[in-house]
Amino acid sequence: MTQHTPQHSGAFTCTLNPARIVFGAGKRGDVAAELDRLSVTRALVLSTPFQKADADALAETLGDKAAGVFANATMHTPVEITETAMSAYVAAGADGVIALGGGSTIGLGKAIAYRNDCPQLVVATTYAGSEVTPILGQTENGVKTTVRAASILPETVIYDPELTLGLPVGMSVTSGLNAMAHAVEGVYAQDRNPIASMMAVEGVRALRDALPVIVKTPADAVARGDALYGAWLCGTVLGSVGMALHHKLCHVLGGSFDLPHAETHSVMLPHTTAYNAGAAKEALQPLADLFGGDLGVGLWQFAKELGAPMSLRDLGLEETDLDRAADIAVKNPYWNPRPVERDAIRALLGRAWEGAPPESGT
Repeated sequence: MTQHTPQHSGAFTCTLNPARIVFGAGKRGDVAAELDRLSVTRALVLSTPFQKADADALAETLGDKAAGVFANATMHTPVEITETAMSAYVAAGADGVIALGGGSTIGLGKAIAYRNDCPQLVVATTYAGSEVTPILGQTENGVKTTVRAASILPETVIYDPELTLGLPVGMSVTSGLNAMAHAVEGVYAQDRNPIASMMAVEGVRALRDALPVIVKTPADAVARGDALYGAWLCGTVLGSVGMALHHKLCHVLGGSFDLPHAETHSVMLPHTTAYNAGAAKEALQPLADLFGGDLGVGLWQFAKELGAPMSLRDLGLEETDLDRAADIAVKNPYWNPRPVERDAIRALLGRAWEGAPPESGT
């Protein structure tokens, strides 16, 4: 296999977000100490209903440092849920939040901090990556929008691989592919830089190697640690450079059609990568080398072998929705290395809906 050597001699600008990362087995035991570092005396613990028992247990270990539990975090961060959580935050006399979980819970913590600038501590239990970005995606009236601000970036993130041992295999796979999507778009971003690209390639490599092991042996602690490491790198890329067509399409499908977040990223990634492959060939080459040379097809085959969902139809999207999705996607498009053309996007969505392989070599 030919090794691609990236060139770093050109001019670039690089902004690395100032989050504190605490990584390692057993590090969930450092929550109280990390709250002290942030001068938080009463933290509201956030979770989804699914993880409420874990949130309650964490709050109990914190004693007086916990201001209570709000366990209604929801996918795509609906504004009405955030407003309810804000009321709970004030009523509890909280002065900070702990987000225990993945993207839904982290999003709620960010939405609260965006409104009141409170300190955030994240205890990550999936491979979402959003915990290391200053970006908030929230949904109101069926439209998902994103905003970027310094107050949105969590101050401290605890990564304890032991907390991911029980993450269901299906969720591990889609969450990991979601993380990979951040890295793939990062290498061809308009504001890409060699540091973010290096993190992107290493993050994808770690996830490529770890996810098949997790599928076969879900309790493999080394693979879980490697996947979490990869997810952190991919998330850091997401927070450092701009995203393009892939994230735009996923925001459309999630915000306007209520498709599940990580699963949608999993289905769309091979197709959006193939769409941009010709226009961003050099930037994508180091990643293509990890998947046999054709990145779109390689990612599709990789996802299939992992047992990931392969079609938008299986996620609940109706075929009659495809035209509207394409129409929304070409309005206010994100910057993209290849022009965002309505007919080409409709064709891409059609293949993703059917679960067909992406076009090769486009």
